[in-house]
Amino acid sequence: MRDRDLYATILGLEAPWKVVDVDLDAKLELVAVKVDAEGRSALVCPECGKPCPGYDTRHRRWRHLDTCQYQTILEAEVPRVKCPEHGVRQVNVPWAEPGSPFTALYEALIIDWLKEATTSAIARQLDLTWDQVDGVMQRAVTRGLVRRKPRDLFAIGVDETSFQKRHEYVTVVTDLETSDVIYVADHRRKSSLDGFYKAEGKERLADLEIVSMDMSKPYIASTREHVPEADRKIAFDRFHVAKALGDAVNKVRREEHKALQAMGDHSLTRTRHLFLRRGESLDEEQKGVVEILRKMGLKTGRAWMLKEAATKLWSYVRPGNAKRAWKKWIGWAMRSRIEPMKAAARMIRDHLWGIANAVTKGVSNALSESINAKIQKVKKMACGFRNRDRFRTAILFHCGG
Repeated sequence: MRDRDLYATILGLEAPWKVVDVDLDAKLELVAVKVDAEGRSALVCPECGKPCPGYDTRHRRWRHLDTCQYQTILEAEVPRVKCPEHGVRQVNVPWAEPGSPFTALYEALIIDWLKEATTSAIARQLDLTWDQVDGVMQRAVTRGLVRRKPRDLFAIGVDETSFQKRHEYVTVVTDLETSDVIYVADHRRKSSLDGFYKAEGKERLADLEIVSMDMSKPYIASTREHVPEADRKIAFDRFHVAKALGDAVNKVRREEHKALQAMGDHSLTRTRHLFLRRGESLDEEQKGVVEILRKMGLKTGRAWMLKEAATKLWSYVRPGNAKRAWKKWIGWAMRSRIEPMKAAARMIRDHLWGIANAVTKGVSNALSESINAKIQKVKKMACGFRNRDRFRTAILFHCGG
């Protein structure tokens, strides 16, 4: 097989395109594959697909997969057409995306590497610039969004993830059935989530049954405005309730530990993680320590018992039963005279309707939180992002399905 036939086969070229020359420069370790259109084939506008007269040609080069140890470049005189509607446009070529300096096969190689390594590392290994590798990621995400078909949404998770320090966040919406991130917006405002709901439309939102989220007022307001029967569908998941209770217990422990230390009592020293853990995860020795501290009559022990009691309220099936159980717990917490636990109880009381939805629907935001953890890993690998658009692109590339 001749070299021209070999590269034509490798590139998958079809008429009217053919390989007209292969130039090997051993000194530069470079293979230049020259491609041209055979004859005067019909030209069409890449925007509207209508036949158009030729205008001129432009010399273009694309980086292709290496031939052994030699860098391989594809070259062609690409025709441009003059469309009455869209003006002068370069025709599309079958081996590369419009505007890309790489063949589709080379971009596929970079995409595979992007799943495993950072943009900077790939740029170093492939002798590319950071912007060139990032451009491949952006084009991949753009193609994916264009090809993404409208999906029937049954359950979504809404969460925020940090973009930078100083409380900079983006809003992330996840399809809880497929684990795909389907929307990313700047900030964690009402308008951030409004954009998602407006894009979906009222008819599709009517079929939505579960919106799992934290107790963010902007997210609640947006969902109530756009989703029919929102108060029946919003679910405040277990994770955020447990976090609020854990923070309350820790606040009680800190305050009491400070007071005991002032009197020379170090009973609560090095017990932070002990009281933040669930009782079922403690070993026998740790359970013994908690029991001793509880019998000492410390507020921390009573706060921990309240937290543990709350963990047993997530198995109800009927909303009425769930609400009655939680109201009983709220009454207990309010009578405890432990201010941080009373504050947590008031928060739960104000959001009990959404907590009851989460209990009876078996909703968990664990998937959203795992997506959040994956996003933070991507951010850590990249050593942070200074550009919101690039952060959004990275999220959709790694988590968008």
